[in-house]
Amino acid sequence: MAEQFLLRHGLKPVCRNFQCRSGEIDVIMRDKACWVFIEVKFRQNSDYGSAAEAVNWRKQQKLKRAALFWLQKNGFSVEHTEFRFDVVAIQGPEHQIEWFTNTLVEG
Repeated sequence: MAEQFLLRHGLKPVCRNFQCRSGEIDVIMRDKACWVFIEVKFRQNSDYGSAAEAVNWRKQQKLKRAALFWLQKNGFSVEHTEFRFDVVAIQGPEHQIEWFTNTLVEG
């Protein structure tokens, strides 16, 4: 559902469910020249917080480590490659989708 949503917004699919020791990446896509590493969260209800709130600091750090590993493994220089981290949050029985771009900004 999240991938189809992003396809409709012009992103191109690259990989799903990439896993390594550092963590996992739900979806990797391209947005023109930018690699996009996407965390997808679904919550049927908000009893324990929203889907977006489930992507905490620890989860973001695992996503970052996995993405840096993926870039290195595929021959891309972190310093010379455009990339970002997005979150797609799907909430409730109606599957309301929220897309948060460039969610992991440091420094």
